[in-house]
Amino acid sequence: MKEAIAVYTKIPNVTDIKIEPFDVNKRYTKPHRHNKYIELVYFKAGSGFHYVDSVAYKIEPPIVFGISNNEVHHWEIDTVPEGFVIIVKDGFLEKTIDKHINQQLYRLNKEQVIKVQPDESIDKLFEVLCLEMKQHSIQKEVVEGSLKALLGKIIGYSNRVECMVEIDKAVHFEELLLQELRNDVAFYADLMSINVAQLNAICKKSFSKTASQVITTHIIQESKRQLLYTDRTISEIGYSLDFKDVSHFVKYFKRHTAITPLTFKQNGILV
Repeated sequence: MKEAIAVYTKIPNVTDIKIEPFDVNKRYTKPHRHNKYIELVYFKAGSGFHYVDSVAYKIEPPIVFGISNNEVHHWEIDTVPEGFVIIVKDGFLEKTIDKHINQQLYRLNKEQVIKVQPDESIDKLFEVLCLEMKQHSIQKEVVEGSLKALLGKIIGYSNRVECMVEIDKAVHFEELLLQELRNDVAFYADLMSINVAQLNAICKKSFSKTASQVITTHIIQESKRQLLYTDRTISEIGYSLDFKDVSHFVKYFKRHTAITPLTFKQNGILV
């Protein structure tokens, strides 16, 4: 009997992004999947192969590999590698100040390999990000600004210059959620001039979630913000999020967080 494909979690629960030098001890790994995160790996030195769903990609630096959380991959690296790794959890994408970063990450994540040219600025941006990630108090604006610049440089070398319609629609969906938050998939599908099935397909490809699950994530996040940072009553918060009945809002919140809105507000901890 074959063993189940391993599922790796390479990033602590307390953080949503990790940027660090590539671990030279990971030259040979077993096939595995990622646990709810995407990964970008940049090599400026090294040789060997990267296997994604049994397809072999030759490591020819400088090169970038994108790995999504549903792909099975492993490394077979012949020489000592030199490079960097970016690991991003869903939580980071949900909390970005600049949503253009999400679009950049979705775009790169759709490409399994990007051949870049020797570019000192890419190396420097990675070094800046690694240094910032080591700080006791990480400045979100510095991380996002440097990351956006780095991803922009890498995208500039991408062979896929055509407009990525599905990614653009996924970003548009998130923008609509920020403008008006309703627990209604059909409402957003109508605004985007597509049907519910199409919106679900876009969300599955871009977020590995249904449209309803994406909406739920935003509703719970906004609920927590209002509970902690406003003087609104629980009823007012529920109505502001398009719940017609406060009891429905309380049940919805508890179903997705395991605690009531009042308990969350009293604890005063954003989780």
